[in-house]
Amino acid sequence: MTPELTALTLAALLQYMQFALYAVPANLELGTGYTMSARDREPTRQLSEKTARLGRAFDNHFEGLILFAIAVGVVQMSGQNSGHTAICAWAYLFARIAYVPAYALGWRRGARSYIWFVGFAATFIMLIAALI
Repeated sequence: MTPELTALTLAALLQYMQFALYAVPANLELGTGYTMSARDREPTRQLSEKTARLGRAFDNHFEGLILFAIAVGVVQMSGQNSGHTAICAWAYLFARIAYVPAYALGWRRGARSYIWFVGFAATFIMLIAALI
């Protein structure tokens, strides 16, 4: 397996881990009566700040993972794998791993945004590398 595919596989597994980190406390806080319902109404209780942040980090990774999967797919199918694209793939993965605690702990003053940008830029650079 190429480094890019390995990073993509690990990023997908990270998404599963993020789901567990979010779903377990959300079920405890909201109760299974709500979480197993059709959710046609607002919950009677609010999520804690940390659990809500974990949910937003989970959703955010779905958005980034789509673009990263496209970048890996393009690199793989075009045979443009290189040391450069491998570094970008690992940069994306490490940035996404770092993003989870950064978001959950409420890091401010740009730190969380810089971490997010590393993953976003790595994905963008992979796509550009496949074009040139």
